[in-house]
Formats: sequence, C-alpha cells, structure tokens
Amino acid sequence: MQIGPYTLANRVFVAPMAGVTDRPFRQLCKRLGAAYAVSEMVTSRKDLWDSLKTSRRANHAGEPGPIAVQIAGTDADMMAQAASYNIARGAQIIDINMGCPAKKVCKRWAGSALMQDEPLAIEIVHAVVQACAPHGVPVTLKMRTGWSAHGKNALAIALAAEQAGVAMVTVHGRTRDQGYKGQAEYDTVRAVKSALRIPVVANGDIDTPEKAAAVLRYTGADAVMVGRAAQGRPWLFREINHYLATGTHLAPPLVEEVRRLLVEHLHDHYSLYGEYTGVRSARKHIAWYVHALPGGEAFRRSMLALEDSTTQVAAVEQFFDVLGGQMDRIPTHTAAPAPAATERIHTGEMV
Repeated sequence: MQIGPYTLANRVFVAPMAGVTDRPFRQLCKRLGAAYAVSEMVTSRKDLWDSLKTSRRANHAGEPGPIAVQIAGTDADMMAQAASYNIARGAQIIDINMGCPAKKVCKRWAGSALMQDEPLAIEIVHAVVQACAPHGVPVTLKMRTGWSAHGKNALAIALAAEQAGVAMVTVHGRTRDQGYKGQAEYDTVRAVKSALRIPVVANGDIDTPEKAAAVLRYTGADAVMVGRAAQGRPWLFREINHYLATGTHLAPPLVEEVRRLLVEHLHDHYSLYGEYTGVRSARKHIAWYVHALPGGEAFRRSMLALEDSTTQVAAVEQFFDVLGGQMDRIPTHTAAPAPAATERIHTGEMV
C-alpha cells in the first residue's frame, strides 16, 4: 500500500474521528496494527490556529510516521494556507475533509456539505494540491457517497480529484443525509475503485475481520478504514490483519493486556490534555472499553463521579483486576457473522 512516497505496512487504517483520534489514540491504534492514522480535522480558519483545541489536534510528538493531518474548510485559499501551515508543523500527508456529516460542520458548508458544490470542492482540491506539491507532500481526500440518496456524486468528484493530483481517495459508504444511520453501502466504493488508478479506501461499518475481508473482496479497494468499531477495541486492527493474512482468528486479548493498554492510554491522554480536561475526556474511552463487559455499565456510572487522574486510574485497575478473577480473555464485542452471511454486504438495494 503506497501513499505518495510512503509505503505502509498493511492495508488496515484508522479513520479520523473528531474528539477521538487524538495523538494518544492514534499511537495506540498504530501499536496494535493500524498502518495509517489521520488526525482529527483541523480548521482552515487562521484565527483559530493558536487555540488550545487546534494545538492539541496538531500535536504529533513522538508519533510514528507518516504524519497525516486532515483539514476542513470552505475557502480554497484558506485551505491552501492551512495545508502549508500544517506542513510547517510536521505534516507529511494532507487529507481534505469532505466526509464529516456533523451539523456544526455542514452548516458552514464544510465537510460532506462541500459535495453539493462540485466546482468549489474541486477548486479546493486543486488549491491544496498546488500548495503541497513544492514540499513533496501528497494530498488525500475523504468523502461520502454524496449528500443524499438522490445526490450521489462521489464518482464524479473522485475522478476530478485524481486528475487534480490527489494520491488516494477514501469513500465512506453513506451520504451526508444519513449521518451514521442505516447501513453503509459499497457499490459506490466499488464504482470509484473501478474508475480510478490511485488507491481507494473503503470506510463504513467495518467492525469484524470477516467484514473487512468481504468489503475488500466486493469493492476491490486497496485498504479498509475502521472508525467507530475501534473505540474501546483498538486491537481490532491486529485481528483484521491476522485474518486477512491467514483466514483464521486471533485469540481475544487477555484481560491483563487490556488493563495495561487502557492504563497506558490514560496516562498518555492526561499528558496531552492535563489533569482537569484529561480526566473528563477520558471517560468516554473508558466507557467504550467496558460497555460490553460484566459490570461495565455500573462501573461507567460510578466513574462519572471521579474527578482526578489517580483515582480514575486506580478504579480502572481495580475493575480489571476483579474481571481477571472471572475470565482470562476479553469476550468478542461483536459476534462474527455466520459463514453463509460473510459475503452479504449491503449494496444499496438490500442485504
């Protein structure tokens, strides 16, 4: 798998997710088998570049490369400036966000809302590619299938982006209007892959090793990108890689390993956000880890009352120590589909 000059170790990526894929989470996913991770989206508004939120999102200290930064905005010149700014701060790949369906992003016509204005979308792609070219920095594009069921234009934008010089395209198999509802479809991904020469990545509802393999077979995509399924389950990347390589499953992780991974994640999280914000923003990560475990819901509720990092870590350690007395391994969060169903992926008509 190649993005410009960068050769990746495998074809399983972690998707950029605002409020989730910060530096600690990206590093954890890379340790556990993700070959590629893109930052949370960084605004193209220059007046916000010095904000604490943006500086945290642009923090790549100690992160193994390639360093990929996603930028979002609606003005071609501002997006070009944002690309140059992030390259100066260490970005090795720039990703253009045309996939975020969040209302606060789309109401400004950024993210997936850009797909409704194809001329502007392509103008932005050209401007960013031209800004990155002198630095030898490849540009990638992440988008939806379109803005609505009757406005699926991913293929047209992908073709224009390839012509403009984009090095890779990722397609999430939903429209902007869908948000994260319903099922992702892969016919659009398949059509984009069939038409393009550059790498194409399939994204959306990839939550098991079998699903990853089925999507790759159906679409012909060069890689898969995993998003929400990795929340609280970052070892999914190594499970998918193992399955793609061998056709067999890895044993679920040991309780002790998950305890160690989560505690290390928490300390890295606190180091980025500080004590007050770190403790509060870590709660969602802890909740994802424990939600399917025995006693997980009660622990999540009790954890909300903890307001310092020492107590929070101690509570997590105690929870997993008790769990380790009940079981050796973490049960699989999502049951694998029956063999007869592994190829029944959603194509936009029916499963």
